[in-house]
Amino acid sequence: MEQGLIHIYCGDGKGKTTASLGLALRAAGRGLRVLYVQFFKDGNSSEFALLERVENITFLRPERSFGFYWTLSEEERAEARRFYSDHLEKAITMAADYDLLVLDEAMSACSTGVIDEGRLLCFLKEKPAGLEVVLTGRNPSEAMCAAADYITEMCKKKHPYDRGIPARPGIEY
Repeated sequence: MEQGLIHIYCGDGKGKTTASLGLALRAAGRGLRVLYVQFFKDGNSSEFALLERVENITFLRPERSFGFYWTLSEEERAEARRFYSDHLEKAITMAADYDLLVLDEAMSACSTGVIDEGRLLCFLKEKPAGLEVVLTGRNPSEAMCAAADYITEMCKKKHPYDRGIPARPGIEY
């Protein structure tokens, strides 16, 4: 690609990860090399079993899960920050060999302070010119929005979870 742009998929609605997966599959279908990196999730969502088998897609999932950030003790939060900072650095190091980098839940990781937003912004400013980058998650900051070329907000109008229906395998994960 000649010029890689920056996408943000954000909001309180369902579909942020799904949209990033669709773009990753489209890119791989055109022969582009994709690095798909997850933050917060444990990699057990149904789509990732298939994603790992797609040619041209490298899936970098966290080796461990910390659970919901708001349930963690301060010590566990500090450990999560160290772990996810290293995870981001690994992704940044690997990114030069790819055409598309997806950082799934990076916006949430920034807004909770699990990864340093300044570091991510610096990478976005200095990234390889042809690298397309997708960032997903809730609550992107003004600085992240300013760095983006695309911003798509998923807005929840109605969701079965509000009626007590839990997430279902193959549909929500």
